[in-house]
Amino acid sequence: MDIWYYLMMPFTAILKLFYSIFNNYGIAIILFSLAIKIILFPLSLKGKKSMIQMNMLSGEQQKLQKQYANNQQKYQEELQKLYAREGVSMGGGCLWSMVPLLILFPIYAVVRRPMKYWLGLGDGVISTVTEAVKNAGAALSAGYPEINMVSHFYNDPSLLATAQAAAPEANIYGINFNFLGIDLASTPNWKFWEGGITWNAVGLLLIVVLCAVTALMSSVIMQKTNQMGNQNQQAAAQNKMMMLMSPLMMLWFGFVMPGAMGVYIIANSVFSTIQEIVAGRMLKKDYAAAAERARLMEIEAKEEEKRLRREKAERKAREAEEAKKNKGKKQPAATEDKMTPEQRDAAREGMRQYARGRAYDPNRFGGVTPYTDPSPVTPKAKSGEEPQETWEDKDKE
Repeated sequence: MDIWYYLMMPFTAILKLFYSIFNNYGIAIILFSLAIKIILFPLSLKGKKSMIQMNMLSGEQQKLQKQYANNQQKYQEELQKLYAREGVSMGGGCLWSMVPLLILFPIYAVVRRPMKYWLGLGDGVISTVTEAVKNAGAALSAGYPEINMVSHFYNDPSLLATAQAAAPEANIYGINFNFLGIDLASTPNWKFWEGGITWNAVGLLLIVVLCAVTALMSSVIMQKTNQMGNQNQQAAAQNKMMMLMSPLMMLWFGFVMPGAMGVYIIANSVFSTIQEIVAGRMLKKDYAAAAERARLMEIEAKEEEKRLRREKAERKAREAEEAKKNKGKKQPAATEDKMTPEQRDAAREGMRQYARGRAYDPNRFGGVTPYTDPSPVTPKAKSGEEPQETWEDKDKE
């Protein structure tokens, strides 16, 4: 068996336990959902506490966001320091809220492939049994052949005998998917009238509708429970989007999955709603403290905004008063030229009066020292060459 088989064993064991008690797959999957909620309730409660703490720090987070608007790296560093100082996990609230969705995938695998995870058959045995069942004339779904087979095994003993004869060494038996007169091994069809209107077709469609309705109910309760103080427009828009996405997603799941998965989605949404109400009452003081802090932060933000507007108005008033006082006054005269005539002449270069700069002083370093040749005798020019001009000749010129 592959690793996925062993990862699915805990889920399969819980589901098989409830089925062995009630001999009904629908009841078993409802109790399975309840058991998972009870097991994960402490973790969900911890996640909600973390989310409350993060909401309480939303004011400080907004201040840091404004302070480091042009430096995202510094903003992230300061935000991590804030969460570490307050003992808050950045992903704590979102992480635990994703756990129920993550459990949806393993339970889907267990429901979709009961011959592998429930009966413990290998892929080779499953292929052999599937071929024998098809040759016997059984109609199997293209997407969910295993769940169809174990349902047929329960309702048709002759087909079960055919499968057992094809793989005598395997422990093959049927599973009762009949729940309130609905075959949970079947997949819903929105054209429920095709082939004649039956309770099974209508019931499967009702399961899909209940998937969307209960998911919407759970989202609304969760939004109301988690709301603390006034939310900004961006947060309100995100919450509204999430509230609409969840029912649409569950509606799609209900149509593409067998009815058994629809029952699980309905049960999970109902138990999630109950969990939200219970957790809200248990954390009533925490929610009240968070709401009060959010209210105080809002008042503080408004006072800070008023102060900034007042300081801006006072600054403009002062600038207007100073402009009024200085109106009509002569501007200060330009700094007089304090250069001496000698310095002005030295700074001149042709027609440009201050070509060497206004601060130019030819005697700053004691004047110009004329160059003298240290050798007393001027070397004679070589024959055929013109006499070389000395520095003294240049000075004379």
